[in-house]
Amino acid sequence: MTKRTLALSLAAALAAAGLVAALAPITGYAETSGGGPLKAASEFSSIADAKERSKAIFAEASRVLTHPRCINCHPATRSPTQGEDMHPHVPLMIAADSSMGPAGLACSTCHGAENRGIVGSRLKSIPGNAHWQLAPESMAWQGLTVGEICRQVKDAERNGNRSHADLIKHMGEDHLVGWAWHPGEGRSPPPGSQPELAALIAAWVDTGAECPD
Repeated sequence: MTKRTLALSLAAALAAAGLVAALAPITGYAETSGGGPLKAASEFSSIADAKERSKAIFAEASRVLTHPRCINCHPATRSPTQGEDMHPHVPLMIAADSSMGPAGLACSTCHGAENRGIVGSRLKSIPGNAHWQLAPESMAWQGLTVGEICRQVKDAERNGNRSHADLIKHMGEDHLVGWAWHPGEGRSPPPGSQPELAALIAAWVDTGAECPD
């Protein structure tokens, strides 16, 4: 049995045994149902003050950023969470030294280039993407307010040295960001679509990249 096959069998067995559901969930995050529309930037045109309009636009974009599909990989610790309830990852993963996971049990051990279905398991599928990895420690979002996430996102010292233009491109073109809307069976997508998110981020930048309080 290969290491990948063993890992997939372990994940399926844990899910089938109900061990995933037994773990304590992380609470306090909205939008767990996923799907639905995002407001277009034009819908905020009635807000005359540009700074307030910018804040409102980012707040709308945050409906994606704080959705489980995104925030599970932006954890408060170096251990990812999973599922709609954002319970601790099973098996436990600690990416202390690398966003790709620990030596000997890297993310790619279970997560391949595509989502993989699991027959006869409540887990339904194992998510996959060619760029699967944990966000950098500097981009931890869990436990932060929308305003704190906003300030972190636009801080070049914490966001991977990305300019505002880079942020728009990252949100609109990054393949792993785009995976959120194609998460595999058993997972909800965030609201809207990747192009709609990018349009909101562009509008936020155009109005001064102001952050909610």
